[in-house]
Amino acid sequence: MSLAATGPLPRGADAPTPSLAGYVERDAEAGGGNRLGLLVAGAHCGGCVRKIEDALAKDETVTRARVNLSTRRLDVAWNGPATHADRIVERLAAIGFDAVPYRASTLAEGDTRALRSLIKALAVAGFGTANVMMLSWAVWAGHFDTMGEATRAFFHWLSAAIALPTIAYAGRPFFNAAWSAVSRGRANMDVPISLGVIATTVMSLVETINGGPHVYFDGALALLFVLLIGRVLDQRVRGEARSAVHRLAALTTQPVMRLAEDGTAKAVPPESIEAGETVLVAAGERVGVDGVILSGRSTVDTSLIDGESIPKEAGPGTTILAGATNLSAPLSIKTRAAGQATSLAEIVRLLEAAEAQKGRFVSLVDHAVRWYTPIVHILAAATFAGWVIAGAGWQPALVAAVCVLIVTCPCALGLAAPMTRAAAASRLLRAGVLLKSDTVLERLSRIDTVVFDKTGTLTAPQPSLTSHDGTAEDLALAASLAASSRHPLAAAIYRAAPDVVPAKGVSEASGEGLVLERPDGPVRLGSAAFVGATTTPHAVDGPEVYLSVPGRAPVRFAFSSPLRPGAKETIDRLSADFMDVRLLSGDRPQIVGAMARAVGIHTWRGRLRPQDKIAEVEKLKEKGRSVLMVGDGLNDAPALAAADASLCPGSALDISRQAADAVWQGERMADVSLILKVARRAHAILIQNIAFSMLYNAAWIPIAMAGLVTPWIAAIAMSASSILVTLNAMRVGGLGATRGKAEAA
Repeated sequence: MSLAATGPLPRGADAPTPSLAGYVERDAEAGGGNRLGLLVAGAHCGGCVRKIEDALAKDETVTRARVNLSTRRLDVAWNGPATHADRIVERLAAIGFDAVPYRASTLAEGDTRALRSLIKALAVAGFGTANVMMLSWAVWAGHFDTMGEATRAFFHWLSAAIALPTIAYAGRPFFNAAWSAVSRGRANMDVPISLGVIATTVMSLVETINGGPHVYFDGALALLFVLLIGRVLDQRVRGEARSAVHRLAALTTQPVMRLAEDGTAKAVPPESIEAGETVLVAAGERVGVDGVILSGRSTVDTSLIDGESIPKEAGPGTTILAGATNLSAPLSIKTRAAGQATSLAEIVRLLEAAEAQKGRFVSLVDHAVRWYTPIVHILAAATFAGWVIAGAGWQPALVAAVCVLIVTCPCALGLAAPMTRAAAASRLLRAGVLLKSDTVLERLSRIDTVVFDKTGTLTAPQPSLTSHDGTAEDLALAASLAASSRHPLAAAIYRAAPDVVPAKGVSEASGEGLVLERPDGPVRLGSAAFVGATTTPHAVDGPEVYLSVPGRAPVRFAFSSPLRPGAKETIDRLSADFMDVRLLSGDRPQIVGAMARAVGIHTWRGRLRPQDKIAEVEKLKEKGRSVLMVGDGLNDAPALAAADASLCPGSALDISRQAADAVWQGERMADVSLILKVARRAHAILIQNIAFSMLYNAAWIPIAMAGLVTPWIAAIAMSASSILVTLNAMRVGGLGATRGKAEAA
């Protein structure tokens, strides 16, 4: 396929440079050799990914070739000179894929132009379809007998005047992609679609010229209109998926404050920081380097990196990683790694690699198209040749061949997947679930193992106050102090007593707690060490803060992250459906174990890094399992991409929502089991639709080849098959009518 298949690259970037050697980098991943990131146009399915990777694998010098279908990025590494990059691009061009050096700005601009072009084509197709349908309805309503031939001919010519330029403009995404594939010796779904549309249009034009009673401009336009809707939605979904890695990568490029030897600080790009240099991180800022704290004491939120639900106290000597958020006080950090060497950059690479593996998935329809397209073309050619050999003349032979193309136009096959997906997406949307991938339903239908994250997934996204050993007055006093802080635990105390008036004069001790000076002495709210309390072992190792009032023993406030509503019921329902349910978390093992026992999960692990979660998912996949990952944090994002399918709650981090295949809104967990039920039903209906399409063609092809149908009968048969496929797809929406019914299922 060419650039036109998924939208052109920006002007000036639509052809490879004379030499790509200047874009080549050293391959740090493999410890040597060269690597290059290429933006590949035309890669739109798992089959394209396999074709590219298999072609490059034949090059003995290539050591790695991975295509990320979401970003259309090809990461290729080889042993050899930098000039070998030109040979790689030539090999890609030979199999039908154009490539240029990868730049996020180029991709974003290309996506915008492609989406605008598709929307314009959709608008034109919609306008043309509505008007030609109106004219066709007038002809059909005239019943041919009562309408004069002159009036009917006028309506046909008027339809042609609208349809021809409309088809020429709105059909470009399909015609260009089909021509690009055919010119390079390949076939795809766009080839039979283009042939069907063109054949229908040509036959209609011939009928119009000859004054015939039947034209089919409305059918050709309606097909383009429906298919363009799918293309626009697909382009938007892919754009959202591509932004996941870009937004995460943006965190690795934010400027950091470097402390010079003369004591001045200056904002510089992170890649300019070297190991051993000192950087400053203000309160509220995100840490941009991996390093060790030299001075300062603060509370640090590391949930973005390790999934730990509660902020940690950090001081001199504490190791801190890029991506953590400094909550309360300035810090001075000695750099160990910066730029692309940080842990955050490693997560970006893990996410891209995991998405590349998922991109190799080939859908059921793609498998069917592999043999459907060439067979249809062969049969049409055989029909033409057979009639010519039989002495019927080229005109009747051409009519018979065109009838074969019309009756076998893959409308039903082309609509089987998008219509089923649209019906399922509509059903789930009513339950507050948004599907973000065009293949997610098929992948979800195969799931037999569900892996949950803990923090923010099984639990509520925010900690809550579970108990305290003081009075109502103590809670009100603590809440009046807590109102002055944005610390998550302080916010939980304030939520427990929201009507309390915030105290005035509260000051914050960096990384330790809050102080309110009163005539009888200071009132403190913070850690045990800050208030002078003696800690004792507790049944559950959860976070705690203390309130100290002069002349009284400190009051302990205990916190936990409560289960999401319906979590236990959802786990029970999944287990009853013979799902293997597991819990993987970056939180402390004792907390993870307690959570697993509370919801009835028997297999669990705690204190896992992003790499560990990916490893666990890959182990399950190697055993032949189909894995669904459900998570919400940055540390879950690579595992979300690595799993066969992934879900996350609407409260998840933006990067996780972008990496996941589906997002559910609201607090309840019941939507997880609903999504799986809808996916299984949608997959069953998709198989029915594909089987019907095949049976339809098996029944009509012999009749068309025998010359027993006219073009208008072929068009009616084609339209009828599309209608039946659409009606069958709508049955997906019958799985429950409301969220309440779904939860009760």
